[in-house]
Amino acid sequence: MNEHLNAALAYAREHESEFLETLKEVVAFASISTAEEFRPEIEKTAEWVAKRLKALGMERVAIMPTAGHPVVYGEWLGAPNQPTMLIYGHYDVQPVDPLELWETEPFVATVRGENLYARGTSDMKGQVMACLSAIEAVIKTGSLPINLKFLIEGEEEIGSPSLPAWIEANKALLQADFCLNPDAGMLGKDYPTITYGLRGLASFELTVFGPRQDLHSGVFGGAVHNPAKALAELLAGMHDENNRITLPGFYETVRPLADDERVKLAALPVTDDFLKQQTGVPQVWGEAGYSSVERAGGRPTLEINGMISGFTGAGQKTIIPSKAMAKITCRLVLDQQPEQIYAQFQRYLEEKAPATIRWELKMYDGSAASISNIEQPAVKALAQAMQTVWGKAPLYKREGGSVPVVGMVQSSLDMESVLTGFGLPDDNLHAPNEKMHLPTWHLGIEMLIQFLFNF
Repeated sequence: MNEHLNAALAYAREHESEFLETLKEVVAFASISTAEEFRPEIEKTAEWVAKRLKALGMERVAIMPTAGHPVVYGEWLGAPNQPTMLIYGHYDVQPVDPLELWETEPFVATVRGENLYARGTSDMKGQVMACLSAIEAVIKTGSLPINLKFLIEGEEEIGSPSLPAWIEANKALLQADFCLNPDAGMLGKDYPTITYGLRGLASFELTVFGPRQDLHSGVFGGAVHNPAKALAELLAGMHDENNRITLPGFYETVRPLADDERVKLAALPVTDDFLKQQTGVPQVWGEAGYSSVERAGGRPTLEINGMISGFTGAGQKTIIPSKAMAKITCRLVLDQQPEQIYAQFQRYLEEKAPATIRWELKMYDGSAASISNIEQPAVKALAQAMQTVWGKAPLYKREGGSVPVVGMVQSSLDMESVLTGFGLPDDNLHAPNEKMHLPTWHLGIEMLIQFLFNF
């Protein structure tokens, strides 16, 4: 086995440039899942992934339809009496707006210094390609020591709305011993990281309506409640003076952080100064009584993702707008459910919205929070691989973001997930100039090779 492992590692180092070119190929697809206009790019990307799996010798490769965008499936079961690993990934990406802030074209992969810039490099085409590159290195130098199945979806960036039904319909096909999910990241290039907790998500669109059409602010100003102002007042009231969320009953089911977990989180290298450096803010902010690392991973949130109202072009247009809209998301912790948050949001609006306006609240698909068992053998194998490659034990963290599939495979398949990834905090996820740090990416490929052999 050691000879095969060494040969696979040597292959990966010799083919770094080829691996990079393959990554450049797949990030060239504008596989944005939020808008119907990009459906052709979604379909091309799924076809590219399927072709790549076939080239690696995977069997039963299929582009499988869902109610939305397709899932790419494949398998290799040629290692009798060995564990089976389900590898999860997504090939869709976030929109690129605001386009003017990109220094290079978002779908033209560009190397600057040690980084590769393009939408999807870090989230998560780069992570998927790290897995496929590691598998290629093992296959080209011998036989895989473990059985593989693949679930690569195209809707993660919109909450995976079609995936629960697809998983339920394919439970027998997806049976495996555990799921490798590389849709996480590292706390820094020198900090190999295993994620054991994910927050859930509840997503909303709130629209406030006033007059039936835009009004002249000189004629009607002072006599009509401005919907933009009314919306701002409602949004401002969603947090109190301690930055706690004021939706009725919001914290009733929140599972508190245990004392021993708070001690472990405090040991992570995520200080206030670290966060200020990563974000450029003058001061951190958040719920009183908790540290920044606890707020960002272990406590629920309510965030305003965007607001639109009235005239926003150059110059002036003196109006009272007819409506105002805000996009809002809540990150959820254990025991909170998206449907509960929707009901609490409605109660808040019923109690707080003035009679001078009317409102509509729309809920998008959501997901529950999840915690993974870090004592499972797959996590220990991953930790050992990280120790070998980085020369240090990994850090264990709660991830502030949401990966809906983790809860799905827990509930539908009774399967634990192992969460890793090689994205860094400054990779500009969901923002202009998304990037992947290439030295870390190549180390990640070597780590995945070690991981495959640790079974």
